[in-house]
Amino acid sequence: MARVVRFHETGGPDVLKLEDADVAAPGVGEARVRHTFVAVNFIDIYFRTGRYPLALPSGLGSDAVGVVEAVGPDVTDVRPGDRVGYLLGPQGAYADVRLMPADVLIPLPDGVDDRTASALMMKGMTAQYLFRQVRPLHAGETILYHAAAGGVGLVACQWARALGVTMIGTVSTDEKAEIARAHGCTHVIVTSREDIAKRVRELTDGHGVPVVYDSVGKDTLMASLDSLQVRGALISNGTSSGPVVIDSQLLARKGSVWVTRPAMVHYATPRAKMLEMAGELFDHVLAGRIRGEPRQVFALEEAASAHRALEERRTVGATVLVP
Repeated sequence: MARVVRFHETGGPDVLKLEDADVAAPGVGEARVRHTFVAVNFIDIYFRTGRYPLALPSGLGSDAVGVVEAVGPDVTDVRPGDRVGYLLGPQGAYADVRLMPADVLIPLPDGVDDRTASALMMKGMTAQYLFRQVRPLHAGETILYHAAAGGVGLVACQWARALGVTMIGTVSTDEKAEIARAHGCTHVIVTSREDIAKRVRELTDGHGVPVVYDSVGKDTLMASLDSLQVRGALISNGTSSGPVVIDSQLLARKGSVWVTRPAMVHYATPRAKMLEMAGELFDHVLAGRIRGEPRQVFALEEAASAHRALEERRTVGATVLVP
């Protein structure tokens, strides 16, 4: 018997309910994983509220670490006893034990403990595909990154520093600004009292930046576009403030800029690519260039409280559930 967080209707955090569920023996291509930590990501809120539709009732969560308890027929990628993490596959990570497709499980290396991996799996591999694939960065470049003190943001600060990239980050408070700086963010803009685009132009001698990474969405769209150089790139990797709607003529007026909305699944598959991405992340972790620990820890049954904290912007860095 497993404990599972499910929701039967979309809505606020209170729709999340802890329930008991049977877990079958793993079938062909499956593994049973007992979780040690489950990551809470902003995309989980999109599913809970119905912005991203799911067939209901549904589990929630796509990012966790744990130990393989059993494997089904023909599974060769992992074995019982392996420590693994994952960030792809069906919703349902908010649970103490579950079945998973074995081909999305990523073995964790010695030297990276479960707690660290829980803070870095999704967030670190997101930084990897944003900085190394969607728009590859090079030493000496300057970028604008929104929500620099968020879960992905703190990893991005460190990854930018490792690449020799000057990162201008936005945050909502002075406290978060100090945290972003401590993680490697070169310049920090506090959005509650500073004009983003104006400050970016000041920091770049009027040139603007070649690329903006924007996970906020609606509220920062114009500031992002106004911060770009001619033919610059807006990487829209989230919509925490609401969806982005852009008139193509606006892109021309802002300097023939281009916009992309990337998704992890298109950069982390097939399996060989996913393992390559994880390997690059873990290399940075083992070398001490990237560090990460959960900053907010909730019990599994407190999933609703974790969602409230995330929505109310009371979190910094990674948030996890402990089964």
